[in-house]
Parts: sequence; C-alpha cells; structure tokens
Amino acid sequence: MKVLRATAVIALLLGPAYAQAPHINLIPDTPSKTPEEKEADQARDKAYKESLKKIPDAKAPSDPWGIVRSDPPKATAKAAAKPRTKTGSTQN
Repeated sequence: MKVLRATAVIALLLGPAYAQAPHINLIPDTPSKTPEEKEADQARDKAYKESLKKIPDAKAPSDPWGIVRSDPPKATAKAAAKPRTKTGSTQN
C-alpha cells in the first residue's frame, strides 16, 4: 500500500515538471524553399535595404520649446559647476 501511495505522489509531482520542459522539434516539418522563393526573398531584402538608404540621416536633436524660452539653453551641470577649493577646516 505504501508503494502505491509513493508511486501516486511521484506521478502527481512529475506531471507539472513534464509540462514545463521545453519540447523542441529538431526536424522541421516544413519543406525547404524553392529556388523561386529564395530569389523572391533576396529581391525583397534588396528592396528593403535600398529603401533604408533613402531615409535621411538623423540631425541634431531639435528643441521644440526653444522659440518660447527667452534665455538660451543652460549648459550641463558639469560645465556649470564651480571648482571646489580646499580649506584648512573640515566641517561635517
């Protein structure tokens, strides 16, 4: 009776573990492409690459609120920071 219970417990634990295992099909069921399909794919890829070349390069980032501001854009924090001077006392 104990063997039957142990077998049932093991079977219940292995079910979810089996469901989580990846099932990889190493042999695809689809046939390989015909020469006409390969040529069509190459033509499609070539047309895609040609269309990418027609896209202009990105320019400097634009500032849509630049017209609204009265003052020029501020420099970065590193450029605006003042250099620290050393003093004789350390107060913390």
